[in-house]
Amino acid sequence: MTTSTRGSSSQRNTALPAVLVLEDGRTFRGRAYGAVGETFGEAVFSTGMTGYQETLTDPSYDRQIVVATAPQIGNTGWNDEDDESGRIWVSGYVVRDPARVPSNWRAKRSLDDELVAQGVVGISGIDTRALTRHLRERGSMRAGIFSGEAVAPEAELVERVQAQPQMKGASLYEEVATKKAYVVPAVGEKRFTVAAIDLGIKGMTPHRMAERGIEVHVLPATATAEDVYAVGPDGVFFSNGPGDPATADGPVALMSAVLERRTPLFGICFGNQILGRALGFGTYKLKYGHRGINQPVQDRTTGKVEVTAHNHGFAVDAPLDKVSETKFGRAEVSHVCLNDDVVEGLQLLDQPAFSVQYHPEAAAGPHDAAYLFDRFVSLMEGQRA
Repeated sequence: MTTSTRGSSSQRNTALPAVLVLEDGRTFRGRAYGAVGETFGEAVFSTGMTGYQETLTDPSYDRQIVVATAPQIGNTGWNDEDDESGRIWVSGYVVRDPARVPSNWRAKRSLDDELVAQGVVGISGIDTRALTRHLRERGSMRAGIFSGEAVAPEAELVERVQAQPQMKGASLYEEVATKKAYVVPAVGEKRFTVAAIDLGIKGMTPHRMAERGIEVHVLPATATAEDVYAVGPDGVFFSNGPGDPATADGPVALMSAVLERRTPLFGICFGNQILGRALGFGTYKLKYGHRGINQPVQDRTTGKVEVTAHNHGFAVDAPLDKVSETKFGRAEVSHVCLNDDVVEGLQLLDQPAFSVQYHPEAAAGPHDAAYLFDRFVSLMEGQRA
């Protein structure tokens, strides 16, 4: 997908007309929401009823137009504490019924105000249930939002949407990752050092590790093995991130180097797909993906079913019914989505490495999977012993 055209913060009028145009020609007419102008991205839907601030600032949503399936959005406004990164990453935002007045003691401004301030073009007043059903049936697809003077004849807008590149084959992780390494200090006594590869990391992730006495060195996506081991890590972490994992040859090579040294390893989301590729499995694009904070996943090592937070449009193609032999030893699928049997986790049986496809940092989302950070700590404890 191309970078969206940010709207004008000087133009703000919810009475202005707006139209959402899908690549298959389906259109939805509504009202301008947030900045006025035009934007392009992949239309996807997120099923979370809360946590829109964390969703909008999640780098994994880079170049995507997010459709909120919850009918009313914006009730809690926007605060200064819940951002998962330094900016809003979504290309556009689609809501049915925006809250007229935010009501929360932590709110500093309205969601609409923040969308305007950051130039994020949105649309409101459309039938988001019909749109979600359409995306479920036809799959996620390229789209555009046009408001104010950007509204033009539908045929022209459809052509412009169809001219955008597909998400499949898009390499996006480097553009959202930090360009400079930084350190998140351990909370309390320092117990371990972890090198975290930023492929689009959410702010809460290193915080969850820091809570467990881990000093986290967050490194750019372009980090080398020399960069990783220069910090003297007890473990290595690969983060979430946007785009097609088939383009991530650099991170795959780095993870392979870590696996060769048998350093304890943990991956989340994009990191799970990177581990899959390093082990020799393929990846593929899901029809409409998993996005939201209410996805059921079973931990096959314990049998426990967890309610989990997801944001992924790609998945690992690994066998569910057997242990696989890889160049790094035996591997198996550790977690699976109960909705559609998509691989949601991998683990190596002969060395300390595992990953999950979802977001155990719970920002926003349930806390069912917080134990995975403790599992990572246990791997580092075992390696040290």
